[in-house]
Amino acid sequence: MIDKSFDVLQKEVPQKFEFTVTKPEQTALDLLAEGSGLSKQRIKDAMNKGCVWWTLKGKTLRLRRATKVLFKGSKIQFFYDEQVLARKPETAELIHDAGLYSIWFKPAGMLAQGSQWGDHCSILRWVEVNGESLYSANRDIYSAKRECFLVHRLDADAAGLMIIAHDSQHAAKLSVLFQGRDIKKYYQAWVVDDCELPEAGMTLNYELDGKSAITHIKRIGVANNATLLDVHIETGRKHQIRRHLANIGHPIVGDKVYGTKAKVGLQLLAYRLEFVCPVTQRNLTVELDKELHFAIPA
Repeated sequence: MIDKSFDVLQKEVPQKFEFTVTKPEQTALDLLAEGSGLSKQRIKDAMNKGCVWWTLKGKTLRLRRATKVLFKGSKIQFFYDEQVLARKPETAELIHDAGLYSIWFKPAGMLAQGSQWGDHCSILRWVEVNGESLYSANRDIYSAKRECFLVHRLDADAAGLMIIAHDSQHAAKLSVLFQGRDIKKYYQAWVVDDCELPEAGMTLNYELDGKSAITHIKRIGVANNATLLDVHIETGRKHQIRRHLANIGHPIVGDKVYGTKAKVGLQLLAYRLEFVCPVTQRNLTVELDKELHFAIPA
């Protein structure tokens, strides 16, 4: 079955096409061009940006190769949104290369991973495409293109350190470290108003979604009717820091979901990670350069 309601595309309305392959030895490009009415060049661009999916024998994967010959009976889904495809990805920065995993600075606005509508603006895809030209350590050993696996997340509106694994084994090892709370995660956050705290700081442990959530906060200083906090989390619940700080009446500056709109984006930065490296078995601390940290204005 082919949904040919292409006229809505002319109004820039997101559209989902569904295809069942009925012709033998038909390429993905020919099938999509025939069914959607889009130009082949536009389809190639959309496929490269990750909005075409192929399902065969119950397994669904992104389909990027336009010349892929499709098996009869396989299913194709095409999620087309001109606005999503027109977005330009931010630029990630390599901070640490351990060979079997690497650590990157994700700028605010970059997704952790994509959606069904595309993944070209995600750090996972960005590293897949651009990583090889930027890896600095062990270049002679790890010269072949490396796979990329996401092992944790960081809000799209937040900036900071993210780990990308380069094989399934180390993706699993790093995931176990996160799940076991063996990776210490440190953040900075500008919060609304003067947040008065004890000198030793405070621990927030309100449950989130029925699960334990532990956030430690310390005050760094105050400026422009906002307070800069140092934050360490033991758990990783969805929007944990944002929700906990909003619960005490000091939402993060720029938090449109749990606070109020601001002229700046979300002022949340993941600046340091501490854990035992699964490659060397040694303690590892990775921290952003001080120039990337938030600071109290002079």
